Amino acid sequence: MSIDRRTLLAALATGWASGAQANAATGMDKLRARGSLRVGIYQDMPPFHVKGRGIDVDLAQALAQALGLRLELLPFHADENMNDDLRNMVWKGHYLGYGPADVLMHVPVDKPLMDATPQALIFAPYYRERIVLARRLARLPRLEQLSQLGGETVAVPGQSLAGWLLLGADGGAYQNQLNTHWKNGAECAQALLRGEFAAAAGLASELESVLRGQAGFAIEPLPLPRAPRQGWATGLAVKKDAVELAQALQYAVNTLAADGGLGRIFETHHLSWQTP
Repeated sequence: MSIDRRTLLAALATGWASGAQANAATGMDKLRARGSLRVGIYQDMPPFHVKGRGIDVDLAQALAQALGLRLELLPFHADENMNDDLRNMVWKGHYLGYGPADVLMHVPVDKPLMDATPQALIFAPYYRERIVLARRLARLPRLEQLSQLGGETVAVPGQSLAGWLLLGADGGAYQNQLNTHWKNGAECAQALLRGEFAAAAGLASELESVLRGQAGFAIEPLPLPRAPRQGWATGLAVKKDAVELAQALQYAVNTLAADGGLGRIFETHHLSWQTP
């Protein structure tokens, strides 16, 4: 999933222009009157959020502070697809009465998703995610293609993009070599670190947060043509008419990137940060 910078800026400009008159006098005023920024944040998404800690928690705190507001987190479990999450947490609210938030974290900054959800503004990419495979070098010194796995087993979350790609790779040739009962890639990386497997696959953020700095391991792109080589950027989402809030948040993210704040947040959680 990817979107170039000019397309992103054009989408934001269109949204801001269309909502400016309706929102200019009321958007941030309501937040200031309430005194808080309500931030939707995914549950159980290491290293971005686990039990009240993580990159997205720290970034949400930094954004609230930049706006002069206190942070009010709204943790929630992901629905079946991103459109449902945007509906429940950004522009409408859940039918059970939960949400919406003022801003949702960790949204793919993706043109098709923008087009499919005109009720939301998606902007301010702050991380680029990728699908990777980590391996223990002593057991797998090279892995330029999956056939080099030999008889080794790979730990991978079954209900994940990495899992689906590996299950279907080379006509299902490696299905019997996959251990898929893991909840996320961080758990797979921990099993790899314990020596239970020769390799583990998942999101780069999950594996790197566990294995970064550990000697004897390599983390590389998943060697499959169908794997998205450039990954996808993740950012923020607000209601389409929350123009002033979107501008303020974009400015805050830009400032954190420029002064090293974003890099420090990511480093705290053992993850390297680069401009998305």
